[in-house]
Amino acid sequence: MKELSIEWRHYSKDGSTCVRCSSTGTTLSELVNKLTDDLKSKGVTVKFTETLLPEEDMSQSNLILLNGVPLEDVLEDTKSSENSCQSCSCLTGKDTSCRTVEHEGVIYEEIPADLIRRAAYRSVGIME
Repeated sequence: MKELSIEWRHYSKDGSTCVRCSSTGTTLSELVNKLTDDLKSKGVTVKFTETLLPEEDMSQSNLILLNGVPLEDVLEDTKSSENSCQSCSCLTGKDTSCRTVEHEGVIYEEIPADLIRRAAYRSVGIME
């Protein structure tokens, strides 16, 4: 049986994370359950890991790795960037930027389920 390992890295301070990471986390939580059910019939098990990051690793916050590969490296016409994050700035007490994902010219602060799902399928060799 194949395995799909999904790791989500995000900044956490005293158990709190920023709004965009929180949104991505909610999306991932729902999607991992669906992927587990959908991919089981295709011979793939899904393993999910959440990695909490300290402030010095902020550049990795809201990073999704699929079998160790960043989502933006799995999908065509996708890249990562960053922009100012008011929510993280409140948590850190200073102007802070968070990762974004740009897909086909659209910048996402919260990573949508459709991008994650497509990258997950592609990571295990299933093209949609």
